[in-house]
Amino acid sequence: MDLTRLKPYGDTPGDGMVQVSFTLPIPVGDEARHAALILASRMMLKDSKVVLMQPLDDSFTYFILYGHCDQTVDYTSIHVAKLDYQPMTPSDINSFIAEKLGRKITVIGACVESDAHTVGIDAIMNMKGYNMHKGLESYPQINAINLGAQVPSEELLAKAMEENADALLISQVVTQRNIHVKNLTRLIEILEAEELREQMVVIVGGPHITPELAKELGYDAGFGPGTYPEDVASFLVQFLNKD
Repeated sequence: MDLTRLKPYGDTPGDGMVQVSFTLPIPVGDEARHAALILASRMMLKDSKVVLMQPLDDSFTYFILYGHCDQTVDYTSIHVAKLDYQPMTPSDINSFIAEKLGRKITVIGACVESDAHTVGIDAIMNMKGYNMHKGLESYPQINAINLGAQVPSEELLAKAMEENADALLISQVVTQRNIHVKNLTRLIEILEAEELREQMVVIVGGPHITPELAKELGYDAGFGPGTYPEDVASFLVQFLNKD
């Protein structure tokens, strides 16, 4: 397979077959089907077929289409930014903290500002964690404090100062109109204004977070989907050990 001209795989290698889905704010009907096919052609899909057209109500229709994509990507030229750390087990992380740092560390987690979705921060922080990966509350060497949802940046900062926190773990799920960027930028601006940014590690996570975006916004690290508590903890303790 020529990885310099990579195409989607449907039924056979290189056939370029893709599936797309979307909703249009129009009633179901022949005109709606035609509109969906026109959109698919403008997405540069060829030989498109509507395989599902389903009304959501009288004014909205949901579509699934198949089509062929002739576009290719040079996979060999891709270089993705990755965080510099070695994955560790929870047991190794606790031993590392005790032996290398010589004290328990304090980590404060929160969904800041308007974000009310705690599923991400709970998965990382709470005792039960998720998918059989226990959260940071289960780590004997970590004092994990989860402030929950819609925490103003000022309140988070006050708690961090009160607890002499080593790290802030920020979760942002809501991304409409780039509100996550605004919320995350505001937190960093407040930390810098109070001359506290360099006193603690600041990590952000969420479904639309990448290491590149995190760095761009002034964070030490960014974690996306599929992150487990030990991933965050591994990076954190190794980062703290650099100081």
